[in-house]
Amino acid sequence: MSLDTRYDGQGGAAPGDSGSLVSIAGRIQRAIEEVIEGKPDVVRLVLTVLLAEGHLLIEDIPGVGKTMLAKALARAVRCSVQRVQFTPDLLPSDITGVSVYHQDRNEFEFSPGPVFANIVLGDEINRASPKTQSALLECMEEMQVSVDGTTRPLERPFMVAATQNPADMEGTYPLPEAQRDRFMARISVGYPTPEAELEMIDTHGGRSPLERLAPVAEAGDVRAMVEQVRGIHVAPGVRRYVVDLVTATRNSPALRFGASPRATLHLVRAARAYAALEGRHYVVPDDVQALALPVLTHRLLLTPEARVERHTPERVVADLVAHLPVPSPR
Repeated sequence: MSLDTRYDGQGGAAPGDSGSLVSIAGRIQRAIEEVIEGKPDVVRLVLTVLLAEGHLLIEDIPGVGKTMLAKALARAVRCSVQRVQFTPDLLPSDITGVSVYHQDRNEFEFSPGPVFANIVLGDEINRASPKTQSALLECMEEMQVSVDGTTRPLERPFMVAATQNPADMEGTYPLPEAQRDRFMARISVGYPTPEAELEMIDTHGGRSPLERLAPVAEAGDVRAMVEQVRGIHVAPGVRRYVVDLVTATRNSPALRFGASPRATLHLVRAARAYAALEGRHYVVPDDVQALALPVLTHRLLLTPEARVERHTPERVVADLVAHLPVPSPR
């Protein structure tokens, strides 16, 4: 399937520019990289989650560009965007919406919350209470919101891109396990290289490059790309490889809880999107290995003994990937 939308690179139509998944995704990636310098792998993972219909958790220390990354994605795709600044006094109804009574009409009218958007930017999500964080559970899993006995569907594409500071920082709450499991992947932006930081002084010193970022794709393009990703072939051997990897996390003596069946589905969906971005119509084990850490580690809980021995979920998953037999190409 090919996509017909064409752009001139400035947000407008341009004849002669083909609209395949790879070319449109490449335009989105280049647009984001105009704002986030020196992080191509991070940007590629963001696009992978978007095309896999997942949600993204961006965790890192303050000041490294977590919110800027989420904003750049929202600017690069012309679609509805809402931002939620999570604070300790935020209420669940501030996210999902509330029914307002109109005395003149003697009836209630639903006022939709910020989750009724294609891309929802949740800034510092772990500064809100677990009760408020839980307001996102239904919409992230079922693409709908239930308020006052009425269920309302959300428009596709729908993606929650949430940022959070490390849990040991002051004023933060740990994300509930059910909340963490609904995020397809967790990434860390990390410090820029010295060269990228020097370039940042020039590009960010006067005004934010977000002001110059024009949309290079439409919501309809993303929906079409998502449909194409769903058709990427996953061979039986690769499926078994994914199941064996997830099962290994459940049997690891270093982990209290392994990855859930939802993690299995997320890893397969993410691998399909990753393969599509590479221009392939099939998934290979390398795709699964590349995504194992960002998709699995934030769901895992270490045993007290593993913590004493200074193990990390990243190290555990890396060891499992290194020792798990890789299926043959057939």
